[in-house]
Amino acid sequence: MRIVITVINIVLICVVCLAEVPSAQEEVSDSLSRQLQEVVVTADIPAKRLSGNTVIYTVVGSSLQNIGTALDVLAQLPMVTVADDAVSIVGKGSPEIYIDGRLLRDRDELSRLQSDNIRKVELDMAPGAMYDGDTQAVLRISTRRDFIKGLSLTDRAVVEKRRRWRANDMLDLNYRSGDWDIFANGLVGRDEREIRGVTTNSLIHDGRPAVIGASQSNRVATTAGAVKAGFNNVHGHRSLGMSYRYEPEKSDFTNTGAEWTDSGLPVARLIDRTSDGHSHHVSAYYDDTFADKYTLHFDGDFKTADSSGSVTTSYPGGAYDEVGSAEHRRSSLWAARLYASMPLWSGKLTFGTQDAFSRSRLDYLMRNPEVEAYIPSSLTDVSQVSAALFATWRRSFGKFDLSAGVRYEYVSHLFKLDGRKDDDVSRSDHLFAPDMSLGYRFNDKAQLSLSYQLATVRPPYSQLTGSLSYVGRHEIEGGNPALRDERMHSLQLSGIWGDFMLQAYCSRSIDTYGFVKRVYPAPTIQLLMQPVNMDVTSIDAYFVWNSQIGCWSPGITAGVHKQWLEITTTRYGRPILSYYFDNVISLPYGLMLTANVRGQSSGYIHTNRFGAEWFVMDASVSKSFLEDSLRFRLSATDIFATANNDWTMDTYGVHVDKRQSYDNRGVALSLTYRFQPSKSRYKGEAASEAELNRF
Repeated sequence: MRIVITVINIVLICVVCLAEVPSAQEEVSDSLSRQLQEVVVTADIPAKRLSGNTVIYTVVGSSLQNIGTALDVLAQLPMVTVADDAVSIVGKGSPEIYIDGRLLRDRDELSRLQSDNIRKVELDMAPGAMYDGDTQAVLRISTRRDFIKGLSLTDRAVVEKRRRWRANDMLDLNYRSGDWDIFANGLVGRDEREIRGVTTNSLIHDGRPAVIGASQSNRVATTAGAVKAGFNNVHGHRSLGMSYRYEPEKSDFTNTGAEWTDSGLPVARLIDRTSDGHSHHVSAYYDDTFADKYTLHFDGDFKTADSSGSVTTSYPGGAYDEVGSAEHRRSSLWAARLYASMPLWSGKLTFGTQDAFSRSRLDYLMRNPEVEAYIPSSLTDVSQVSAALFATWRRSFGKFDLSAGVRYEYVSHLFKLDGRKDDDVSRSDHLFAPDMSLGYRFNDKAQLSLSYQLATVRPPYSQLTGSLSYVGRHEIEGGNPALRDERMHSLQLSGIWGDFMLQAYCSRSIDTYGFVKRVYPAPTIQLLMQPVNMDVTSIDAYFVWNSQIGCWSPGITAGVHKQWLEITTTRYGRPILSYYFDNVISLPYGLMLTANVRGQSSGYIHTNRFGAEWFVMDASVSKSFLEDSLRFRLSATDIFATANNDWTMDTYGVHVDKRQSYDNRGVALSLTYRFQPSKSRYKGEAASEAELNRF
């Protein structure tokens, strides 16, 4: 009943707002706004246009200008989704994100960047040769506010209640004097999550049906922090800077459940996992422009990470012996990128090099002698040298936009197990990757673009390990050091016509990786889940409509994902139909409401068939006080508890049915205080973001 009354109230507010707010637009200074009884009410959706493969959204003056943080802005843009502060592009996955030309290194910065500081957001759906092969999309955020002399401060505190409590606080300090800009920020947070589920494995073993099941009630508690400091020096067309970031993290995982086979009675099981780690990251950049048309840019990165953990599986009833293991992982990265830009043939040529050396060592110790017979202790050492040369050229002539690029990559991959080189896994590769894009502008409201790209996508180091992990008496999980790099061909069509937009892409992935489960040789029946290479062809098509109706800004995205994949005569081709219905309501006195609904049908992504969820709703209300110095935001996620996290898998004769319930439903309160807020600071880019992500 309360929900019904709330919905009725929102509808009445919208009706009043539609009657009061004029539909005409008026340009005032740097924004589009209407004035009503001395209260400014934002009246427009973000204006969008297509430039080649890039959709450009103008945020300033739109209904999103005062919505909150950069994450809140991105959550309302078409083709962009935000879940637990993680940004994703529909059909593309995680993008690279740039703020004022500087690559985002920590996602916390999106929570610190306020929406009224954002001028525009560009979504590049086919980035091209300048970027690493696994970069399928790029988000570029441009801010609008100049630096403020002296000291500025922003503090943001968030408290959230789902099944458990979460809380964090972010403090951001900046001091600018003359050519110098010095900054420091810190984050501390406590995150507790609870996940419940049941896993059932069905197969034919030794000529008869067999069932292996397990129940889980997982509690994860994470305490994390981050400290970052750095400087920029800007003098004329030259700028340089450096930053250092330290991140400690500690987590405790407890799984209380049971396991069983066939029709036998469940045996109580308790899994305790602890981990403790930290990382150091140093970045530096230099940028200079000569004669107003030649640009030279350098980025350098050094990162180390060290973590230790232990896992203990015990059976409280004493039915089986305790199984314990420990691991220690050490990783390091050196990376550099140097490029130059210059005019050429009435266009712009950008060329350069991107190089990296990375290494990851995992020392795994199995403490149970019986289990060590089939899950041995091991020391894996993976190192890689990569070098790339790239060039891209862009030109606009008449109504056409043309870009063409090429990237050459050399990669040397070395894998050692227990100190010995594995010649079957170690390898060297050469790749020549071209890309091309052609766009056409019919008029200011209608544009079309077609592009092609060949890219290399390398698996993360966590999937290249040769060690196995004990999950239960009959289940093992592990990586696969034999995973090959993926070669992906993609063809993309983009179009805009007024309030409508089309994004369609077809891809052919050679040696992408997906997960399979199969019988593992051991004294008793054992099932192993691990990634393997596979070839997949897929088509994605999404239609978008968004408009402005008074103070209401609705947006609808509807699409389909269809893949073609076959493993040992089993086909994984059921398509996924999905929709997103986003709503922003701008009310007088700085009050703003959002209500977003999404859903999808059951279908396959690689070997996993995900369950359907037809109506998942999130909502928020926000308000600013003290001339925008204090911002209040109350949000709710998965209001009706309809999010579905279930999936099934059929591989190599093993059917897996995973029923799980995440703690998606919750309420969060955030308070942000700003004293002389300034724009983002460090202007460097990542020398090798793909390698950083692989850690």
